[in-house]
Amino acid sequence: MFFVAPFCVVIYYSFINNPIQNIFVGFSNYINVWNNDAFRLAGINTIKFSFTAVPLAVILSLFLAAVMESRIPFKSYFRSFFLSPLMVPTASIVLIWQVMFHYNGIINKFLMVFGQSKIDWFKSDQARIVIVLLFLWKNLGYNMILFMSALASIPKDLLEVAALENANKLQIFWYIKIRYMSSTILFVTIMSLINSFKVFREVYLMTGDYPYASLYILQHFMNNTFASLDYQKLSAAAIIMFIVVSILVYFMYKVEDRFGKDVEG
Repeated sequence: MFFVAPFCVVIYYSFINNPIQNIFVGFSNYINVWNNDAFRLAGINTIKFSFTAVPLAVILSLFLAAVMESRIPFKSYFRSFFLSPLMVPTASIVLIWQVMFHYNGIINKFLMVFGQSKIDWFKSDQARIVIVLLFLWKNLGYNMILFMSALASIPKDLLEVAALENANKLQIFWYIKIRYMSSTILFVTIMSLINSFKVFREVYLMTGDYPYASLYILQHFMNNTFASLDYQKLSAAAIIMFIVVSILVYFMYKVEDRFGKDVEG
């Protein structure tokens, strides 16, 4: 009722001229959206951000989980540090980032100490770096906990046999741990991909409806289109976005199925 029915309505809206006249126009809305410069800019920026932030989130959180699995001092403090963003409200996170990356903020003060010039982070090509760092800071802790749970579930006897066969730590990690964690890696990747689309909240609170060009993502396009009540354009854009995400998820499932097939067998 709350997911399938609205989705069907969105599909219907994408094939009509407007919700009042209800005239069927075929794929005209899709063609208009695809040729829209704002949609193309938002789509390219979203792809660049997701393909940068998601792999970094998966790789870094996996690395942190492996480090936390070993015996290191102050492990509980490190764990608390990476989990703290989950307990901080979004508005507070945005305030912290604004203080740090403002033109007269902490980061620029730090750069000036080393003789570097100040950067207008939110109105320059470096703006995407700020958002990627924010995304990583928010999501590394949650992903790390998932990977730590997966590492703890790997059969200990298998690891002991590998050690007796003189396998080094890198071989054990790549040929055993990674393969047993393939389903968890897939889950974390999908969740990180979904969370990468949710970063719009922070970007919107920091930069508004029309941010610097490199920060203009699909959710900005959706939000601005909704504000103008252009439902047919909004629906067509949503369907295109759904198709692209579905293809990415299907591809990840195929990779996981191929990579973890011998483990399941």
